[in-house]
Amino acid sequence: MFDRLEQTEARYEELTQALASPDITNDSAKYQKTAKAHSDLVPIVEKFREYKELKKGIEGSKALLASETDPEMRTYAQDELTELEARIIAVEQELKIMLLPKDPNDEKNVILEIRAGTGGDEATLFVAEIFRMYSRFAELQGWKVDVLSSSESSAGGLKEVIAMVEGKRVYSRLKYESGVHRVQRVPETEQQGRVHTSAITVAVLPEAEEVDVKIEAKDLRIDTFCSSGPGGQSVNTTYSAVRITHIPTNIVVGCQAQRSQSKNRELAMKMLRSRLYDLEIQKRQAHTDKLDESKLDISFGSQIRSYVMQPYRLIKDHRTKFEVGDVDRVMDGDLDPFIRSYLMAKKTKGGLEVQPDDDADVA
Repeated sequence: MFDRLEQTEARYEELTQALASPDITNDSAKYQKTAKAHSDLVPIVEKFREYKELKKGIEGSKALLASETDPEMRTYAQDELTELEARIIAVEQELKIMLLPKDPNDEKNVILEIRAGTGGDEATLFVAEIFRMYSRFAELQGWKVDVLSSSESSAGGLKEVIAMVEGKRVYSRLKYESGVHRVQRVPETEQQGRVHTSAITVAVLPEAEEVDVKIEAKDLRIDTFCSSGPGGQSVNTTYSAVRITHIPTNIVVGCQAQRSQSKNRELAMKMLRSRLYDLEIQKRQAHTDKLDESKLDISFGSQIRSYVMQPYRLIKDHRTKFEVGDVDRVMDGDLDPFIRSYLMAKKTKGGLEVQPDDDADVA
């Protein structure tokens, strides 16, 4: 690992010098390409240099402990050593994650789709809560979330919600969230206090551009209808909502988020391209007869996480066995521990499998 990091730092220095070269600065295309390569290396080089500084600090603290006889100074050196050793472990883990193979889709925005599964009204309430969780996570990352389509339930939840999430490296952070999420608790509608289990599905699709997916006009059926959501009287009286059916695959997408039919059509086409792009990715994976080792089977049948609210409180990832007891903090958008633990497990184990329901007390 450290040989790669040394090579990366050397490459970073080469690019830094190249950016000051007249041959590069006078050629806008070359300059942009070089600047992009340089900026891509900045995070990992900065983290590697932090690691080296921590290592120097550890060596200094150990040398002080070996030579110092004053009890107070030895206590100071030991405390500093303990702190530095804890920090360098965390930094080394971050470096391992940074060295994971790059996915060409990592820089893309995503289409986030959340749908209620088993559990009736309780599942729709959970959809709304999980959407809020991801929206809060996006807010903490500085990302933008736009709802493209949603369907409310009579219980005040969401049967489904589809949203565009835009920002820096969105897909790289959210791509492993796809799968089945289950909740165990006493529903608000339960009169006898019995614990129920409900399930929802989450799909994270990389936003596809026109160059990624070619769609023929003859393969589309486009229907317009009156929107039914909020937005004023005109929403319900004009045919602004759009539904597009891709005839060869029978994939149907719809959008009524905007008052403009053309805008809704544009957003619906984005959704369709992302669905078709994801379908193509799955086909390629199936063709190799196994999933790439750097990916995970994220079919809707794969239970990835359980959210236990009663009789105790715990959120557990079934792929890594990582669990957190502070449920409220996770539901308020603190997903980093789960993302980090998954990436670390994937790095050390060379791939993961979704575990069966091996915990009788966890839904």
